[in-house]
Amino acid sequence: MKYIIISIIFLSSLFASELNWSSDYKKAVEIAKKEKKDIYVLVTTKSCRWCRKLEDTTLKDERVKELLKSKYILVHIDRDRDFLPESFNARSVPKHYFVTPEEKIIFTFAGYWDELDFRSYLRDVDKERAQKVKKGEIE
Repeated sequence: MKYIIISIIFLSSLFASELNWSSDYKKAVEIAKKEKKDIYVLVTTKSCRWCRKLEDTTLKDERVKELLKSKYILVHIDRDRDFLPESFNARSVPKHYFVTPEEKIIFTFAGYWDELDFRSYLRDVDKERAQKVKKGEIE
């Protein structure tokens, strides 16, 4: 019985740490407005090996997951299947967009990045956001 309880706790902790992705950009915008959070949009394609590597390594890192969950509404879009706003130019994938709830792009970058570099980009997003707020470009 003790092993069953320990197993249940372990499995529930694994699921609790997963990222809660949406593929519906418009719904994510509504949620972002309600929760007063920015949106992280990851654009990939089914055939992109760098996209799979990003998903299987960087986005599985606990520190990356905690940073993303705490600050952003998460949207994962397949460029070939899902709705992608016209203002997004995702010719190369993976493509990363950080967007306000008012749909203004804060920061964008492309490519696969390991956990350390990705966390560095997240700090860059914070800096860029602060600068754009200061300039009055975003709220």
